[in-house]
Amino acid sequence: MSEAYEQVLDNPAWAALTGPQAPLAEQRGRVLRYPAEVAPWVAVPEDPEPADWADIAALAGPGNEALLIGFRGPAPEGWETVFRAEGVQLVGADVAGAPDPEAVRLGPADVPEMLDLVARTRPGPFRARTLELGTYLGIRRDGKLVAMAGERLRPPGWTEISAVCTDPAVRGQGLGGRLVLAVAHGIQERGEKPFLQAAADNTGAIRLYETLGFRLRRSTVFLGTRVPGDLLEPVA
Repeated sequence: MSEAYEQVLDNPAWAALTGPQAPLAEQRGRVLRYPAEVAPWVAVPEDPEPADWADIAALAGPGNEALLIGFRGPAPEGWETVFRAEGVQLVGADVAGAPDPEAVRLGPADVPEMLDLVARTRPGPFRARTLELGTYLGIRRDGKLVAMAGERLRPPGWTEISAVCTDPAVRGQGLGGRLVLAVAHGIQERGEKPFLQAAADNTGAIRLYETLGFRLRRSTVFLGTRVPGDLLEPVA
């Protein structure tokens, strides 16, 4: 896998919203974002300028949060840092994806259960319309959703596997790994390659992903910052 092919992953939200997921993008100036009910990520060019921060503020609205991936600099003066987490990015160019006979495709009717599972396991941002970003697969036991994984950011040639979570009552049975491989299989079937992002201190998940064949590519940062409440009026 060439380094150039992987470069779109340096700024994956930007590459996704200016590429395959452009129809979802809300834009102001050089700043793009997903609809708030789809995903919280804001995409900015490398080294955003003051005008870009003003556009982030206009898109998010005063007092609201904006989440950025990979931005390592400080937010402007007056912006509250809600969280700043070190992360890692892993690529699965050589992962052997495989369908899973127990996995079922999740749809709009499953969203309440998906949101409940996410709330209890906290795999990362997942919202009421996140399902629109791609295929989500789940495993049910006695009719209850106990594990899921799906697709989120789609830079050209790649798709992120996200929302990998398992009910604590059935952990240790390999369900998460099976679903990662099943989602990877669907990604590979359309000629793309899977990648993952995780908190750097989530060593158990990282170890699992490496066991499945993912390779650590780079470190990254997840930044949550709040627009000052008195900065401007919301955009209509």
